Amino acid sequence: MNDMTINTELARQILVGFIRSEITRTGLKRAVLGLSGGIDSALACYLAAEALGPENVLAVRMPYRTSSQDSLDDAQAVIDATGVQALTLPITDMAEPLINTFPDMAPMRRGNIMARLRMVILYDQSAAFGGLVVGTGNKTEILLGYSTLYGDSACAINPLGDLYKTHVRQLSAALGVPKSILDKAPSADLWQGQTDEAELGFAYADVDRLLYLLVDQRCSPQDCVEMGFEAGFVAKVVERIRRNQFKRILPPIAKLSNRTIGYDFLYLRDWGT
Repeated sequence: MNDMTINTELARQILVGFIRSEITRTGLKRAVLGLSGGIDSALACYLAAEALGPENVLAVRMPYRTSSQDSLDDAQAVIDATGVQALTLPITDMAEPLINTFPDMAPMRRGNIMARLRMVILYDQSAAFGGLVVGTGNKTEILLGYSTLYGDSACAINPLGDLYKTHVRQLSAALGVPKSILDKAPSADLWQGQTDEAELGFAYADVDRLLYLLVDQRCSPQDCVEMGFEAGFVAKVVERIRRNQFKRILPPIAKLSNRTIGYDFLYLRDWGT
């Protein structure tokens, strides 16, 4: 229906340059990232290792007691392939006191606790290692709000945020990410048997084509229906984009003065340099 093929070599060059310039302009030269064993964090690790040198990248594995061994093994394969520094810090003993306080806690609440604990660890290691936290969220997840606010969505820079999941797959294959990671069902591994597509209710390949039309091509929902997308699917996706806008912006500030941050105080980040 629409061609979503990217120039993987050009994308690699741009993203490697982005990581290098955004981190070194702060006076730092190191990066920290969470390595789950999934395709997004694997790709971010490959790009960061190329941008900064593997000795300047710390990949942190943070398993919970229900995390799959396959995820740990796939993360280790990325560590071995890239040569980055690595650390494994289980989160079970940190999460259980809160989780066990509420026996009827829904899986999503447990998953959010895990995601936010992992970000606590990454920012602690950011201070210890002297590097910025590199995000691993892709454009599909960001648009759909499929992330935990102040959890996996929190980072200092995000090299993958303008890549749809379809693009992540293409670039990962081009960079040599292990086949076991390329082939497995996407999952946040927050509970046993959890997969992204089962939770979302649709396949990444389908929603990426729709999002590309809605966002990049500025097509209307009706245009997309006329192109063959099911009306209910289009409406569901549009509503998810609208409803999750709050996750894509800094917290809105109530305007009282004529120089309100985020509204009028909009100097460039490198203003004064």
